Amino acid sequence: MAKADLDKKPFDVAGMFDDVGKNYDITNTVLSFGLDKYWRRRTRERLDLKPGELVLDLAAGTAVSTVELGKSGAWVVACDFSQGMLAAGKDRDVPKVVGDAMHLPFADDTFDAVTISYGLRNVHDFEAGLREMARVTKPGGRLAVNEFSTPVVPGFRTLYKEYLPLALPAVAKVFSSNAEAYEYLAESIRAWPGQEELAAAINDNGWTDASWLNLSGGIVALHSAVKPAR
Repeated sequence: MAKADLDKKPFDVAGMFDDVGKNYDITNTVLSFGLDKYWRRRTRERLDLKPGELVLDLAAGTAVSTVELGKSGAWVVACDFSQGMLAAGKDRDVPKVVGDAMHLPFADDTFDAVTISYGLRNVHDFEAGLREMARVTKPGGRLAVNEFSTPVVPGFRTLYKEYLPLALPAVAKVFSSNAEAYEYLAESIRAWPGQEELAAAINDNGWTDASWLNLSGGIVALHSAVKPAR
């Protein structure tokens, strides 16, 4: 079974997600205590999508997030560099494209909005990924980054950081097809920048007006930004 490390070499990360695709959705639901559905809905609401808009759902995995975004009436493309994850979502009737966040297979100024959920921290060079997302977004277009973050309540923050390295692999042994992958996922969450630091990185890499909304006490932070108009 493949397991990535914090070097996040693209081949290793893609192979790891290929291995976990089969049971990925149910594992996430269990690990998040069912909050994953709520987080997906808040991402759709944050983007304020309109019918007919073109939207890129990057690191879409099994495309469950793509289906949620499509409830807005927008035309949404699922893109992921793990063919195994996209294959696991084969029954979801949405457009699917294999693509690397650092080298997206789309023309400049294509999408009205782009979103990435729980995937930016897995990109080898996440700042390059932010610039690529800006490249394929129309001037004035919107970004939403839904990602695990730093809880804002001090006592809970400590408990959460202790929970991750113990609980994720333990639960994954029961539900996931590659339990070792969740050791990396716990490590990557603990090493990820906090809300303010990520907002600064977004503003420095092709976007402006980055802000965030803490969900579930900051377990997840939903960042949004706009591509500057020319």
